[in-house]
Amino acid sequence: MIRTEEMLLNVGPQHPSTHGVFRIVLKIDGETIIEAQPVIGYLHRGTEKLAENLQYTQIIPYTDRMDYLAAMTNNYVICHAVETMMNLEIPERAEYLRVLVMELGRIASHLVWFGTYLLDIGAMSPFLYAFREREAIIGLLNEISGARLTFNYMRIGGVKWDAPEGWIEKIREFVPYMREQLSGYHDLVSGNEIFLNRVKGVGLYSKEEALDYSLSGANLRCTGISWDLRKDESYSIYDRFSFDVPAFDSGDAWARYQCRMAEIEESLKIVEQAVEQFPENGEIMAKVPKIIKPPKGEAYVRIESPRGEIGCYIASEGKKEPYRLKFRRPSFYNLQILPKLLVGENISNLITILGGIDIVLGEVDG
Repeated sequence: MIRTEEMLLNVGPQHPSTHGVFRIVLKIDGETIIEAQPVIGYLHRGTEKLAENLQYTQIIPYTDRMDYLAAMTNNYVICHAVETMMNLEIPERAEYLRVLVMELGRIASHLVWFGTYLLDIGAMSPFLYAFREREAIIGLLNEISGARLTFNYMRIGGVKWDAPEGWIEKIREFVPYMREQLSGYHDLVSGNEIFLNRVKGVGLYSKEEALDYSLSGANLRCTGISWDLRKDESYSIYDRFSFDVPAFDSGDAWARYQCRMAEIEESLKIVEQAVEQFPENGEIMAKVPKIIKPPKGEAYVRIESPRGEIGCYIASEGKKEPYRLKFRRPSFYNLQILPKLLVGENISNLITILGGIDIVLGEVDG
């Protein structure tokens, strides 16, 4: 009989497969994980406290830096919260532009996840292909916002700029191209025996556990719960589009992979419909005062980001700065189940499970 000793092992914070400055302290017996303790806070910026001394429009760039792979949805949630408090009516053209950039951002975010997840597991080619397609999306978002990652495009009452000439046509051409590439991803990866052996039955949890841990996004839908705020608590103009909410019931890393790949297809459906319905002209900003001062009171709004439910709570005293601001960040909540999933697992499955959750550390520590 082989005798082993318990050992403490640090994974991160400087490690490519931790997807940011994240540290996890493992207690292992041989190759089996006995205990796992996540350590966060290396990236902490204090966004919510800083916001108390900022005007509402000044807070928007800070949201870019929380989930820096989905800056458009972060921009939107703060604007949506303020607009809800002020009872603003957003121009139709601005709403379509918002949906287009958010859904393109969702696809780009899932492409980063797909590429880096396969890289974690040991496949190089999918990463290169995914980033090729992501670069096309980043080019489109750069063209409309002037930035490549931290877009700062949304404004309270609308958007910063109108679509440049020919931009809508470029998106129309991108949709069939992306569908063709997505089919190629499935040919390359989804039926690959090595990949399937790494993800099937790994990181299992039930729908009851998903609800107990307040999981959202693909981490919830992988247990068979078809819940998406774009459809179930529709906001903006999402009720104008026909799309499905992919859900798979095996509750493992394979189901989470299937969810996100299917979500890319559904986002393409939304983008395609938004392009066809796009108004030929119209305003891109509502009439708002130069200094935004929501009335005294409080509001909480929530939307569907690529990682799940992101919420924004604002308490206002009727001043140009919020009295209190709080974000519900999906990565922070989704990460809570990690220690439970790792206990009893072989250490080789650590990165498969962690990568499958799809965290962004700016959102965990923000």
